[in-house]
Amino acid sequence: MVDVSAKPETVRFARASAVVRMNARTRRAVRKNPKGNPLEIARVAGIAAAKRTSELIPLCHPLLLTHIDVQAEFTGEGVAIESLVRTTGPTGVEMEALTAAAVAALTVYDMCKALDHSIEITGLHLVEKAGGRSGHYQHAGKNPRSK
Repeated sequence: MVDVSAKPETVRFARASAVVRMNARTRRAVRKNPKGNPLEIARVAGIAAAKRTSELIPLCHPLLLTHIDVQAEFTGEGVAIESLVRTTGPTGVEMEALTAAAVAALTVYDMCKALDHSIEITGLHLVEKAGGRSGHYQHAGKNPRSK
């Protein structure tokens, strides 16, 4: 692990997103999923995953997270997922935001796979981050949730 003990604690946040692509028939059917609401289950799974990122990613620092939010919504191509993670600390939360979005997307897949095995998870990326020495970053591409 990188030694971050000399770095100042600053307020940091990161947003990440992913898209779960599925056909229109699957989108309609999944709203009546006997397993429950896949968007709510994905939200909870993403939050839990962000909290455990350092257990999943080798050499990732365990962080005290001050806020985690995961949103999932149906779009014309499937489900758009966005995560937001905040902390005050010596290192950023990009990995926590990316892990939250990835696990939320995997959860949607898991809950919908019985309906359609051709579901795709795409577009996992860091949307924005702020704080720390490297400052502010914003992805140049279109955010899938901005449709």
